[in-house]
Amino acid sequence: MTHDTRTHAHADTRTELTLDVGPVAHGGHCVARHEGRVIFVRHGIPGEKVRVRLTDDGPAAKFWRADVVEVLEPSPDRVPHFWDLADSARSWSHRHPPVGGAELGHISLARQRSLKAEVLAEQLKRLAGVELAPAGQLTVEAVGTAAGEPAASGLGWRTRAGFAVTAAGKLGMHAHRSDAILPVRDMPLAVDGINALRLWDIDLQGIDRVEVAAPANGSRPLVLLVPAPGTRSKRLSGILAQLPDDVSVASLDPATGEVLQLRGRTYVQESAAGHEYRVTGDGFWQIHRDAPETLVGAVTGFLHDGGYLAPGSVVADLYAGAGLFTAPLADAVGVTGSVLSVEGAPGTSRDARKNLHDAAQVEIVQGRVERVLRQKPRNFDALILDPPRAGAGKAVVKQLIDTGPRAVAYVSCDPASFARDLGYFRQGGWGLAGLRAFDLYPHTHHMETVALLTPQP
Repeated sequence: MTHDTRTHAHADTRTELTLDVGPVAHGGHCVARHEGRVIFVRHGIPGEKVRVRLTDDGPAAKFWRADVVEVLEPSPDRVPHFWDLADSARSWSHRHPPVGGAELGHISLARQRSLKAEVLAEQLKRLAGVELAPAGQLTVEAVGTAAGEPAASGLGWRTRAGFAVTAAGKLGMHAHRSDAILPVRDMPLAVDGINALRLWDIDLQGIDRVEVAAPANGSRPLVLLVPAPGTRSKRLSGILAQLPDDVSVASLDPATGEVLQLRGRTYVQESAAGHEYRVTGDGFWQIHRDAPETLVGAVTGFLHDGGYLAPGSVVADLYAGAGLFTAPLADAVGVTGSVLSVEGAPGTSRDARKNLHDAAQVEIVQGRVERVLRQKPRNFDALILDPPRAGAGKAVVKQLIDTGPRAVAYVSCDPASFARDLGYFRQGGWGLAGLRAFDLYPHTHHMETVALLTPQP
């Protein structure tokens, strides 16, 4: 921490500092300190000396935030960033912040995974009181491509992508924690089916947001347009004419959530674990091309190996989405068992009904998990819990424990909320019987975990 200068970017005057980068923290940052104040630094690597630009500071703030603008002493794990727009030092040299969504792209993939393992272990220890031993026991597993080859580059895995639109009507992305929208002309993390649409060549004036889904099975992609208030249908027709004929196009009313057909389908057809799934509009589906198979295998593997899933079992799939786990669970329990599938979003629940319409052992209920479990009490052999990023929460965890299942398979995309919920399970006398973590979001700080939770004797 040797100097304090001033730089000018856009209309702001921001402080630049030289810092020693400390340990990784949850959220895609590393921790550094300046005169006793914590600074969360993005785009650094532990052990580096860097020059940073403060992006969120102030004398009353508990902590500051900063982006790396120059690397003075690089880590051996630093690699050239694969995407200019997400490269922090390059972006700030061009007087704009980097786009979000590839905040670890300057780190080798092996080190990315080790850093994610550190974050998960730290969250488990701090929030759940679970300390994994011996050290290094926890690993974040790499996930291969659809062809079964190692995902050496960590690119081309996103089957879904969301974009903003610039004031000039160009496809864009937000900078991290910013209203700034930067035009984009490629998306290296996306599958070829998304990049092949070349949405950056289209005039998108009148559109606030664009969501794209290109299923890994090669079925028809969907472009979902979210019009700005007051946009006329003629403008939508003009955009439609610029898109290939074999692409489905729909519009989404953000106020009502209604999806309107413009051309082709209002949904995409996904495949996983020997089943076909209809997913309407912006309904939830795992975005990594290999995530559905990976997660189904981990969940059913834990439950099968523990003896909690077999013909005749009674199970529930909570926060079930379009039925990714429900369908293979129905296969496993057979016609003598039963599966309760609960999803809160009405549109997604309708998809689940269509996807599971011929499985008589499945009961699909749309509603909040806590309400449905009160209305339909039963004794479960196992529960599958795949809550949103915020987690299930203390009240729901207690309610799940009170139903008396033999095991819970917990799927999470956020280590902090997972660790908090695990702490609630432990307070109720449950423990961690198995844990796997997967690098389903290479070059980002996100990861997916699958845990097996069981009552402790």
